[in-house]
Amino acid sequence: MKVNQAEIVISAVSESQYPNDGLPEIALAGRSNVGKSSFINRLINRKNLARTSSKPGKTRTLNFYKINDVFQFVDVPGYGYAKVSKKERDKWGIMMETYFQSRSVLKGVLLVVDLRHEPTKDDILMYNYLKHFNLPVVVIGTKLDKIPKNKRSKHVQTAHKTLELSPEDILIPFSAETGEGKDAAWSEAERLLAT
Repeated sequence: MKVNQAEIVISAVSESQYPNDGLPEIALAGRSNVGKSSFINRLINRKNLARTSSKPGKTRTLNFYKINDVFQFVDVPGYGYAKVSKKERDKWGIMMETYFQSRSVLKGVLLVVDLRHEPTKDDILMYNYLKHFNLPVVVIGTKLDKIPKNKRSKHVQTAHKTLELSPEDILIPFSAETGEGKDAAWSEAERLLAT
C-alpha cells in the first residue's frame, strides 16, 4: 500500500471518544518498548507520526491513526511495564478490554514481539486473549536487524513454538531499521482489511 496520507485522529481513553466514521481498524498490541511506534512509522514512511520514546510505558491511550482515509491503525497501550502503578495498569487493561470486545470495525490485531528474545509470559497471555475473542492475529517480530542472519530462522521458530501459534496465524520477521518485512506486513494488513 502506498501511503499518501497519515494523521493521528485522536488519543482516546474511553469508548465515547472512539472515531465513529465506520472505517475498518487494525490494532497494534505489544509490550512496552517493543518498537510499535517505529513499526508504524516505517510502514507509513514517516519519521515520527507515532511518537517513539526511550521511556517504556509512554502510550497510555488508544491512539487512532487514519491512513489514506481508508482505514485506521489503533495503537493500544504497551503491556508488561513494571514501573507503572498497578492501578494504572488495571485502568489500561479495562480500556483495552473494552476496545477489543466492543469494536465492530476491528478487523484484526498485529501483535508486536521482540524477535531477539523468547516471547514473554505477557506476550503469550495477549496472544491467547486475542484468540479467545476470535480476533485474527498477525505476529510481527521486530528488531530483525539485531539478529545474525544465520540465527534468524531459529529465533522465528522459537517465537512460533513459545506462542503456540495457530496454523492460520503467521509471523513476519521485521526490521524498522532496514524495512525488511515491510511488504509482507502490508500484504497481511490488506488481507485483514479485506475480510
